[in-house]
Amino acid sequence: MSRTASRATWLALYAVAMGWLEAVVVVYLRAILGIAHGAGLPDTPEVMRRFAQSHMLLGVEQTREVATLIMIAAAAWLGAHRLASRFGGFLVIFGIWDISYYLALHILVGWPSSLFDMDLLFLLPTHPWWYQPIWVPVLISCGMIGLGLRLLAIDLSTGA
Repeated sequence: MSRTASRATWLALYAVAMGWLEAVVVVYLRAILGIAHGAGLPDTPEVMRRFAQSHMLLGVEQTREVATLIMIAAAAWLGAHRLASRFGGFLVIFGIWDISYYLALHILVGWPSSLFDMDLLFLLPTHPWWYQPIWVPVLISCGMIGLGLRLLAIDLSTGA
């Protein structure tokens, strides 16, 4: 197995594990917010209203999102030696993590039922623009994985 394939495999395994863990956390959040098993996500104002019922829940969730990005960046940094390949690793991890997250949620709670289901993608910063059909982040994630693998392969082929 080439160095690029080996690194990409380990980054992918990390990303899949993160995606599963993220889905587990969201299962708990859905229960706390009163979103039934298999139910779609309410619109953004309703989600924010439910978060507001617990004075600290939104802030805690936002710190979890920051921690997730730091974890992805740290793994990418450790998985490569040059800036381009580190950025490529970040893109690969982020893309696989995001797709794995949706697959894990589907396995755990039966949601999403299709790529056209709506999701609140991020709470940092809170903005209605983040409420999109799932095909949007999945398509972006596929592009991130492709570009990330290319950056990882190009940079590693130069001898890193």
